[in-house]
Amino acid sequence: MFLGATLFLLIFILLAPQPRAILAGGAAAFATTMTTWAPFSYVFLAILIAAMLTGFWMLHTWPKHVEPESPMAKYRREGPLEED
Repeated sequence: MFLGATLFLLIFILLAPQPRAILAGGAAAFATTMTTWAPFSYVFLAILIAAMLTGFWMLHTWPKHVEPESPMAKYRREGPLEED
């Protein structure tokens, strides 16, 4: 529901020249900061990406939930057997 509205809004934000200039300026400032603080920023970025991948891996390998069997299931009354 919100994905369509978000994409619609994002298209209009990216079409307008002023927000596009702001986003491009932010990307340029990010690139400048990354090169200025080169060894530290790349290590920090690697840690962030590793944390994200570790989270994905944990969600993927997490044990599946198994519903416990009802304790009253063994006392369930079965109907009479019909023989033809």
